[in-house]
Amino acid sequence: MSLRVRLSLFTALFLGLVVFLFGVAVYVRVNAVLTGRLDNILTEAANSAARALALTPDGAFTLANRNPLNSNAIVQVWLPNGEPLRMLESIQAVRVSAQPYSPGALETDVPILENRTIEGDGRHRVLTVPLYSATDRIATMQVATPLGELDEVLRNLLQTLVLTGFLALGIAGGGAWLLTRRLLEPLLTLTQTALSITRADDLSLRIPDRYLSSGDEVGRLVQAFNATLERLEELFNSQRRFVADVSHDLRTPLTVMKGNADLLRKMKRLDPESLDSIDLEINRMTRMVGDLLLLAQAEAGRLPLDRRRIELDTLLLEVFQQAHVLAGENKKLAIEEIDQVQVCGDRDRLKQVFLNLIGNAIKYTQPGANIRLRLTQYEGQAWVAVIDDGPGIPEDDLGHIFERFYRAEKARSRSEDGGGFGLGLSIAYWIVQNHGGRIAVRSQENSGTTFIVSLPLAGKDCQPARAELMA
Repeated sequence: MSLRVRLSLFTALFLGLVVFLFGVAVYVRVNAVLTGRLDNILTEAANSAARALALTPDGAFTLANRNPLNSNAIVQVWLPNGEPLRMLESIQAVRVSAQPYSPGALETDVPILENRTIEGDGRHRVLTVPLYSATDRIATMQVATPLGELDEVLRNLLQTLVLTGFLALGIAGGGAWLLTRRLLEPLLTLTQTALSITRADDLSLRIPDRYLSSGDEVGRLVQAFNATLERLEELFNSQRRFVADVSHDLRTPLTVMKGNADLLRKMKRLDPESLDSIDLEINRMTRMVGDLLLLAQAEAGRLPLDRRRIELDTLLLEVFQQAHVLAGENKKLAIEEIDQVQVCGDRDRLKQVFLNLIGNAIKYTQPGANIRLRLTQYEGQAWVAVIDDGPGIPEDDLGHIFERFYRAEKARSRSEDGGGFGLGLSIAYWIVQNHGGRIAVRSQENSGTTFIVSLPLAGKDCQPARAELMA
């Protein structure tokens, strides 16, 4: 059974239950009101009949006054022996039947109201009242009125409620069917889109924007589904690009090694240059596989960080000394500003980040370029900037430089050794993010590049540094 059918049936059944309970309440209430009015009529008739009768000294009843009784009420008086009371013919309002309306009620000591069915005369509402003389009970009065009009009113009311209930149930079912069709239309479109993606392998498909304007749960579901598709498309394209780049970067060193191996086979002797080339390519492949393994462990959550209190200025000075050797005489490396800053993090991983950023600046700048470092603190954050005045990064590439294996064409051409794989910035991005920080880049072509790393300052709960632990 489809969701639409189930929702329609549930709505119709729920409304049917509400209509049924409402009808029962109305029927009971109307019955109680009309029955109460009849009870008031019977009580007034009994009081009038009691005032019209008087007891004579010899124990007989006589007519005390001639106030007329209610014409809808039938009054009869019964003696204790079960015989009907015989009175003057002038009391025409008092009609006596052959049998009591409610024989079992003649022995009661309190007034009784009940419904009785009288043979040949239909249903009646009967009030039985005991009559006393001083302290002795001398008779029982029964006042009755027909229930024909009441039954007719209740019968018409019941028919109206039943017809109205079925009509409301039908309207509710049809309305629920149309409403659920409109509400579930986005879900149907979502299902068709998912099936189309499965059949056509096209992650660019999206649910139309007209379903996003509703703002309800279905609209938010469609929005989440479109966002998921967008994310999947990005991941799929990234994976496809990743596979292509890995294939390209592996094929090149393998081709070089195979060519050198063939050359050695033809020469039938060891050639130092060929061996050096093979060794170089093996080292490049080893570095690439190591970086890929590091990223895989990081993304799988199996790369723990040894978080301790770190003197970031000391770490940056250590990185500066190592990078100064790499820069040589062709690049000018300088520290413009450095504050004493402590952060909480993994010392080795943060060192890897700064070495990568400075190494890229050294690798991709022209001879004689200036590379500057800054370390400041502001609003609870440590800010590290690596600034170069190199050729810059094209605007189209800025949004992708932290992706794995992404390398701009100009960056490839600027690389001195061609040894980069486009993995260093991806690793740096992951390390900074998992330290609770951010890494950003600002660059313009022919105007240099600036990488900025922000890290939260060390709190009181951060572990002390290794040197303090050993002391």
